[in-house]
Amino acid sequence: MEYIVSARKYRPGTFASVEGQENITTTLKNAIKNEQLAHAYLFCGPRGVGKTTCARIFAKTINCQNIGADYEACNECASCKSFNENKSFNIHELDAASNNSVDDIRLLIDKVRIPPQMGKYSVYIIDEVHMLSSQAFNAFLKTLEEPPRHAVFIMATTEKHKILPTILSRCQTFDFNRIAVETAVAHLKYVAGKEGVTIEEEALNVIATKADGAMRDALSIFDQIVAFSGKNITYQQVIENLNVLDYDYYFRLTEAFLKEDATSALLIFNEILNHGFDGSHFLEGMASHLRDLMMCRDPQTVNLLEVGASIKLRYQEQARVCDNDFLFEALKITTSCELNYKVARNKRLHVEFALLSLARILAEKKKHLN
Repeated sequence: MEYIVSARKYRPGTFASVEGQENITTTLKNAIKNEQLAHAYLFCGPRGVGKTTCARIFAKTINCQNIGADYEACNECASCKSFNENKSFNIHELDAASNNSVDDIRLLIDKVRIPPQMGKYSVYIIDEVHMLSSQAFNAFLKTLEEPPRHAVFIMATTEKHKILPTILSRCQTFDFNRIAVETAVAHLKYVAGKEGVTIEEEALNVIATKADGAMRDALSIFDQIVAFSGKNITYQQVIENLNVLDYDYYFRLTEAFLKEDATSALLIFNEILNHGFDGSHFLEGMASHLRDLMMCRDPQTVNLLEVGASIKLRYQEQARVCDNDFLFEALKITTSCELNYKVARNKRLHVEFALLSLARILAEKKKHLN
């Protein structure tokens, strides 16, 4: 049996199954419902958030011969079946990264004149449209402004700022959001259930955080972890495989700073280095940890934490014994150290001095009070 990666196997096939882009899917469904289809759309946003997926679903739905009451494609008519089998002649996909010349666009313009063989619309999905040359963009302008009635253009890009203003003015622009950690975790849980994989909640949170708002990245990492660990996955296996520092190190370090225990702080940092992590990686995590503690100090900002429930409780417990002045000063020292890390000649000493400064915050405060 052929193995299919999760990002392809669980790629959404309907608007309802698209995660984290409800505002966009609702707008597109309303356009279909009210028969207000534009001739050109521009989908912008980070990688792996559903731009091309939404373009394909939209293309399939506007050509569906039996659209349901919820304005979703039926997946049963001849048009939908040909699309699902990748045999549709109505939908044309162009990769602008490798077809970015004037000649490529002229071929596309010639193709646009031909009406669809089945269905109402010929849909042209142009991925990475910012890669088109200026000359290709200019050759495309007239067709994009006044295409045949049967033509719909959907352009996708990760770099909207590179698109010419003359192109932007001819398109309806949709800005896709980064996928929230909770949304990614919920989808990964669904995929794990379907694949018969048992995985700890904290492990899912690490995967979702590492994906940095991209659902495709989260699913790729999930596949990698399953290949490494099998069907039973623990938090420890995930942090080992992804080379992520355990939360526990940062909690122990913060405890050492609060106790003014510089020796323990230096020994913990040595342990981290012995595990193969560099100072830059450590500083980034330390700053993030202090930021999360600061968020826990206020009930209104506690929801800005992108961690699992059990870790959130631990953050809240530690935040109770840290005052805002301590956290502010600690963040200032850590971010300053992170900024200067690259130019430091003795990088280990540079980080160790920051750890000594962090362990002296409360002592310095007492001096000023006296």
